[in-house]
Amino acid sequence: MLRTILFLIVLCGAGQSIIAQDNIVAFTTSNLPVIVIQTHGQDILDDPKIEVDLGIVDNGVGMQNSATDAFNVYDGKMGIEIRGSSSQMFPKKQYGVELHDDLGKDNETALFGFPKEEDWVFFAPYNDKSLMRDVLAYKMGRDQGRYAPRTKYCELVLNGTYMGVYVVIEKIKRDKGRVNINKLDPEEISGDNLTGGYIIKIDKSTGDGDGGWYSAHKPYPSAWQSTNFQYEEPAYDDIVPEQKTYIQNYIAQFEGALAGDGFKDPVNGYAKYIDVNSFIDYMLIQEVTKNVDGYRLSTFFYKQRDSDGGKLSMGPIWDFNLGFGNADYCTGGTPDGFVLGFNAVCSDDTWQIPFWWTRLLEDEDFKQKLAARWTELRAGKWQEPVLLAYVDSVANVLNGGAQQRNFEAWSVLGKKIWPNFFVGNTYKQEVDYLKNWISDRLAWLDQNLPQLVTDAEQPPLNQAEVKLYPNPFRSALTLEYTLQKPGQVNLQLYDGLGRAAQSITLKSEQAGHYQYTWQVDVPGGFYYYRLQQGASVLGHGKLNKQ
Repeated sequence: MLRTILFLIVLCGAGQSIIAQDNIVAFTTSNLPVIVIQTHGQDILDDPKIEVDLGIVDNGVGMQNSATDAFNVYDGKMGIEIRGSSSQMFPKKQYGVELHDDLGKDNETALFGFPKEEDWVFFAPYNDKSLMRDVLAYKMGRDQGRYAPRTKYCELVLNGTYMGVYVVIEKIKRDKGRVNINKLDPEEISGDNLTGGYIIKIDKSTGDGDGGWYSAHKPYPSAWQSTNFQYEEPAYDDIVPEQKTYIQNYIAQFEGALAGDGFKDPVNGYAKYIDVNSFIDYMLIQEVTKNVDGYRLSTFFYKQRDSDGGKLSMGPIWDFNLGFGNADYCTGGTPDGFVLGFNAVCSDDTWQIPFWWTRLLEDEDFKQKLAARWTELRAGKWQEPVLLAYVDSVANVLNGGAQQRNFEAWSVLGKKIWPNFFVGNTYKQEVDYLKNWISDRLAWLDQNLPQLVTDAEQPPLNQAEVKLYPNPFRSALTLEYTLQKPGQVNLQLYDGLGRAAQSITLKSEQAGHYQYTWQVDVPGGFYYYRLQQGASVLGHGKLNKQ
């Protein structure tokens, strides 16, 4: 069917209706599968999906693939739309697609041998110049023994124009081969059927999962922000009032138990409502990647029916293009520090981390399980040589011509694309940076995760017990703080983008009150500070350097 038309070649990705590449690339063959899309003159929109023709070529391992080869993976129709939130500002677009038959109905297809489904994402790496942060994170999630989206690299040509390297990714949804929970129909409003399955998302109020409600519990007591829960499945347009009431009440009961005095009770505390091990695995994948969006955006969790377990489970994981040292704000670039400290570093950000995670770390049982799980993963598939070998294997595949064509089409190497922390002049430099960052991150967590487990028992001191003045200041700051136990403290200054500006470490031989004068050499402007002892944030705030 598509063979008689000049198709846009989507090499494992989706094209865009308005051509905006930096350079037009002559494409012939690839060692990656090739996707060909023809929009017949239609523009691809954010919403609604438009109907287009799709062809996919994959001649197998070791074979070359061309846009003129037979479409042996898929040859038919699909609906396509631009997807994403902040990524929509980039010229290389990513797409949400839905495979259709000739009548426009859902066409479940096992692309690349993945479980049959009609909903997919054509992901377009742009500000991730390694082209592999999401792919690597999902692989690490599957290494935990949990479902994480399967991926397949491709190259794409849209309406005859080469569009670069894309990744076909399974969209998060309820399905036997994805999030394996029961389908919840509108008429199921009582009994065991009402108790599942649900997929809920914490995110900005954009994207597929719109509509929802706000948590009754602030991220921390003085926060002006609230946690936004969104209906993912059933979707906002499909979920009925009884189902909304049930899942809202269940999550409220969980949060109430977690915030309550008896939260550690194994029978009636938070553990009554959640799959604890799924929360532990979720925490570890966010921390090992230092995902600056972790816990607070693109955060999914689901609930199966009571008869099938019934507790809230974290996941699937999603969206890691800003992980692995790729964000220049809120300390997202450096391999040190816990993502859990985001609220202290970037307290003015609209989307804060829910209170769940710091509260869980006040439970000795949770902390010990967290430490044991880290040790288990580090002795297995999260060993440094294993992860670095995987990065090399992906780079080797992409070095077969695909990354070269991608960066010819999109001239981003050597340029800062928001919010890059590191800018490499070559693809090799980008991959080397990723590998070095992973090594440094693993080493830092190996050393500091045990301290997190130990120090989390000590609640943070009241903000009033830490003073840093004068404010505004010119060159010197006076720090006053009170310690409940001896040990060194670290005072870190960050600029408005969350980048480390200056720091000092002070050793305190005993508990008590301390005062220190700090000479600060930074340009004028606004800064954030954080005083930390181990994993405990003792104080944080905003300063003005004149």
